[in-house]
Amino acid sequence: MPHRKTILTLAALCAAIMLAPRAARAHAFPEHENPAAGATVKSPPARVTIKFDAPIEKLFANLRVLDSSGRNLASKPVVNTAQKSLSAAVPPLKPGDYKVAWSVVCADSHRTEGSYQFTVAGPAQ
Repeated sequence: MPHRKTILTLAALCAAIMLAPRAARAHAFPEHENPAAGATVKSPPARVTIKFDAPIEKLFANLRVLDSSGRNLASKPVVNTAQKSLSAAVPPLKPGDYKVAWSVVCADSHRTEGSYQFTVAGPAQ
């Protein structure tokens, strides 16, 4: 019987290991941001873009670019399904700190959200 218990334990461990990567891919996470998280840019960006590591649903995607008073400056977000990206145009941004807040639903219905900041150092044109 001790061998049977060991075999069952090893089988359960193997199953858990095999299923773990599948669970990790159940959410869409940013692969690249433009402007990058924590970046200081010399000139204001015309748009903010986030590329994700998994497909995202258009209907549930949201992206906001908030100024220091919490006002959203971003236009309606656009999802590019082929590139797995979410972007929004912004008006010429004045020098200062900006917060990018995003939320998406992955193609398999898992919701992910987050935020990051960037700084504009140069003048708005």
